[in-house]
Amino acid sequence: MQVGLRADLTAYVMQRSARRTARYGDDLYFAGTDLPEPEPITVPTRHGEVRCEVYHPYSADGSTRLPPAYAHLHGGAFVMRFPRMDDFFARFVAAEAGAVVVNVDYDVAPQHRFPVAQHQAHDVLGWIAEHGAEIGCDGERVAVGGFSAGGNLAASACLQARDSGSCRPRLQVLGVPSLDVAEPSTAKRSTHPHPMITTRLLELVRAVYFTDEAARATPYASPLCAADLAGLPPAVVITGEHDALRAEGDAYAERLAAAGVEVVHRVVSGADHYFLDGDRTRARSLLDLIATELRRRLAAVEPAGEA
Repeated sequence: MQVGLRADLTAYVMQRSARRTARYGDDLYFAGTDLPEPEPITVPTRHGEVRCEVYHPYSADGSTRLPPAYAHLHGGAFVMRFPRMDDFFARFVAAEAGAVVVNVDYDVAPQHRFPVAQHQAHDVLGWIAEHGAEIGCDGERVAVGGFSAGGNLAASACLQARDSGSCRPRLQVLGVPSLDVAEPSTAKRSTHPHPMITTRLLELVRAVYFTDEAARATPYASPLCAADLAGLPPAVVITGEHDALRAEGDAYAERLAAAGVEVVHRVVSGADHYFLDGDRTRARSLLDLIATELRRRLAAVEPAGEA
């Protein structure tokens, strides 16, 4: 296992190379390509200001109500800082769900350690709920989500919001989420012959971001370790059949449902961690699923039984 300065250097190199290596969304621009470039803003958090990029949906002709909002948290193993890797997704959600998308450029390792990104994810979510009108959205209709590490941050933000009473997200979207960093890395096994998520990568994440071993089992680091999941927002949970993180995502979906939370859970057949890779028809159907749930949950009137 890499430790100390060597691990930090490895993480830093990954971080600096993200613009060249994080290109999995290049073939996934299904909608929103004609939307304007996102607007950069800064949002205050307990760990300083966080830069975000705001994507505005098409104007609703004749509507006097502000559109809802979706806070998005990109992946990257808590070390890659490149929100534009999910530009395709932000544009899709803005176009297909009619939401203002706030793509969050949260702090990462090795410069920052847990719980900085988790706190920032929650604080940005809370800021949108309180100040949404400043960016042209309805702060009472907010959802949050993310992929991989971003799924961890989204789930953590929802737990923090529930526990503090800061805001009430209407939906959490968890794509191939990392939800248990307390479990030994060696216990997470992919069934793919050349998996994206390796034991070495998982150990690097623990060495550079989750450096406090005792803190890894706390709910805001490992949402699967939360004693109680009642009162959390409805969820869309997507896991990959061969992903090393599948078991924790599946378990979280099951525990949410057992706690009375409405869950839409999809296991993507044949997929590793990049669950949108390969089959474009399948990728479009998964994106449509997310957009449909966002539209439903962010409607002006909440679905019956979810108020």
